[in-house]
Amino acid sequence: MLLLGIDLGTSSIKVSVIDSDTQTCICTVQYPEKETEIIAEQAGWAEQSPELWWEHVQEAILKAHALNLYNPADIQAIGIAYQMHGLVLVDKNQQVLRNSIIWCDSRAVDLGNAAFSAIGEEKCLSHLLNSPGNFTASKLAWVKQNEPHIFEKVDKIMLPGDFIAMKMTGKISTSISALSEGIFWDFKNNELSKDVFNYYGFDTSLIPEILPVFADHGSLDKSVAAKLSLNPSTIVSYKAGDQPNNALSLNVLNPGEVAANGGTSGVIYGVSNQLSYDSQSRVNTFAHVNYSSQIKRLGVLLCINGTGILNRWVKDVVAAGLSYEQMNVEAAKIPLGSSGLKILPFGNGAERMLSNQTIGAHFHQIDLNIHGQAHIFRAVQEGIAFAFRYGLDIMRDNGINISMIRAGYANMFSSELFQQAFVNSCGVPLELHSNEGSMGAAIGAGIGIKVFTTDNAFSRVKALKLVEPTQVNEYDTVYQEWKALLKQHLK
Repeated sequence: MLLLGIDLGTSSIKVSVIDSDTQTCICTVQYPEKETEIIAEQAGWAEQSPELWWEHVQEAILKAHALNLYNPADIQAIGIAYQMHGLVLVDKNQQVLRNSIIWCDSRAVDLGNAAFSAIGEEKCLSHLLNSPGNFTASKLAWVKQNEPHIFEKVDKIMLPGDFIAMKMTGKISTSISALSEGIFWDFKNNELSKDVFNYYGFDTSLIPEILPVFADHGSLDKSVAAKLSLNPSTIVSYKAGDQPNNALSLNVLNPGEVAANGGTSGVIYGVSNQLSYDSQSRVNTFAHVNYSSQIKRLGVLLCINGTGILNRWVKDVVAAGLSYEQMNVEAAKIPLGSSGLKILPFGNGAERMLSNQTIGAHFHQIDLNIHGQAHIFRAVQEGIAFAFRYGLDIMRDNGINISMIRAGYANMFSSELFQQAFVNSCGVPLELHSNEGSMGAAIGAGIGIKVFTTDNAFSRVKALKLVEPTQVNEYDTVYQEWKALLKQHLK
């Protein structure tokens, strides 16, 4: 039996096909090769076309088929991982009403802050485990306030993964995990939040059918199945945000286990069994993929918007045609501290861990007689590692004890220099795995159709590498200098 996983990222779509008998990956493909555009009509805005996502998903699946490594008819279940917090709006005919307002869009910060104050900070944090902040509910409120002609046509609201499942099956559903990431869910009362819906003036009929993360979310539409050479009996059996899915793919499911990711954004994601929250809402708590009202499994998420996107920007603007691998080689020639050059990587919208401030990216202490390309390449990786350390300290202040972090051997974590900067800045060993998000989504699909359980789904998975910290004191000295520069930009 084969399982197909889809990872709907900000930059591209990845698709993996897994053999359920051996838990091995037959293939992984990416589409498109060029990173997908983020539409920014105004400063702080970030949108993408849901229909373009769907076009790319189909192309990615067909690209995987074209490798001729398996029979598409043997695929029995599909799992979907997706960029979190995005807002997709459709009318009663399932037609998209506007571009998706995606995770790094900052336009709804003030609306979320006003809701936080009006509902009551303590009530929000104890019931929602978060401030409404810049999450999906606040994005919907922005549409209601600024685009009433669109809002009045809305039949259902969705997260990005819900939309892809709708296009595949014609059925619209969501989950408690998805609703919690949108700040629609009341954990104390185990229901849609009356406070949020009443304050913003939303009708609960906007919310699709609520199903478990691992569930039958619909069989493939016959026309979609025919176009993609798939069996129409194939079901979508798993949907989760990219960070809960990344944690699943790294077998991070129980209290005390921690995952990290260094893609466009950077994330540390720890699992807890407590309905805990950060008093400043810098760290966010959502329902994990295995959450239920009986067994509490919460994902405590620290997100840094500006991580890999800075490395990409430097590659595009500064690197003069060098590949990431070549940049890493050049960066490794520069000593720790980048000869005094410090970079703050926060140039991708409002940062929740900085109390929703938008401070931008900053290059500090450039010496025109010393610093060249390689210094910039190294300072970027150090700055991103220091941002992780800053966030990790916030999580530690909130009672999350971290003795080991697991990450996929991909994106920023594929750089040996970054691996060393990360473990030495954070003072924590790092376990690297081969699992891609799309592979995790395929495994999730297997759990959804009960081919696996959460206990045995990763029984054959082994770590690729263990990276231990060896220069904690040296990195801490440079980090403290970096942190002092950051504080100059904070209100």
